[in-house]
Amino acid sequence: MTNPAPSPPPQKPARKGALRPALLAAARTLLDRDGADAVTIRAVARACGVSHAAPANHFADRRSLLTALAAELFADLAEAMENALAGAPQNPANKGSGTARLTAFAEALVAYGLAHPERYRLLWRRDLLDGEDAALQGTMDRLYARLLEELSALPLPAGKDPETAAVGLWSLCHGYVSMRLDGNFIARRDKESRAPRHSAMIANYLAALAPPAHPA
Repeated sequence: MTNPAPSPPPQKPARKGALRPALLAAARTLLDRDGADAVTIRAVARACGVSHAAPANHFADRRSLLTALAAELFADLAEAMENALAGAPQNPANKGSGTARLTAFAEALVAYGLAHPERYRLLWRRDLLDGEDAALQGTMDRLYARLLEELSALPLPAGKDPETAAVGLWSLCHGYVSMRLDGNFIARRDKESRAPRHSAMIANYLAALAPPAHPA
């Protein structure tokens, strides 16, 4: 039996300045395939065809590498949410459509987590990431601020705090995604609406948060 041809060796980046993005791309590939524990300085260096010392010019250590990767992933998540919002009604106070944009935001969060389980898990690994990193904190803050902006535009009833509402909505989505990724939940449909269960949960939360106005 003929032995299969060996895989070609990893290629070095074509330009000197391309090493940092190449290392992050390799880290993302390893993350998707094998999880965060597989992403090490040596592994990404090997994947890029450089010495294990070369990444030190860009990342001081594994924590620095994973933090930079997480910042990129938060930016990806923010882009997915912006794309979802682009297709939602522009005026949340118009014609009773106030929760449509928040629904789009929440659905995008759930979709990202289920589609990219290892990326989503890394985002919340405080043990692996530098929470004081400016780039990481900046992407997280911008994402939260965007959700708060949408909630603040909603005509909430008196006594409802937009920040509490934002944390509640995010917690609902995050808890559902985490339980799905850990195998504790499986995909089901709501028995009444026949919508995916997470969609029904989001709708129920938003209906309780901002009940639709009824004409007098």
